[in-house]
Amino acid sequence: MAVITFEDLDAWRESMKLVKDVYALTKKFPQEERFGLTSQVQRAVVSIPSNIAEGHGRYSKSEFANFVSISHGSLNEVRTQIRIAQMLGYISDNEANDIIAKCTTIGKILGGLMKSLKQ
Repeated sequence: MAVITFEDLDAWRESMKLVKDVYALTKKFPQEERFGLTSQVQRAVVSIPSNIAEGHGRYSKSEFANFVSISHGSLNEVRTQIRIAQMLGYISDNEANDIIAKCTTIGKILGGLMKSLKQ
């Protein structure tokens, strides 16, 4: 399938699913984390598809690649913040591992996208 809009990109579609999953999971965080870890992980996960969309709208592959790189950095933030939530007992090991597995998949997709942009 040809990529016409950023919505056609697997990286964007899968990261949008991750946004939904992370938002559902953060509902379990303690209320006192609303302006702390909850807000931070939500901002980081939203940054992933947002940067893919913004980069797709740029005028060069190198600019797009820069935004994909930022998305990958945000993905690593999410991984870290999910592990923190796990460590603090806000979420179960299974819940954390499920999100981490999805992050791993998205990381591979982003890597493939980055490779295609550098060719």
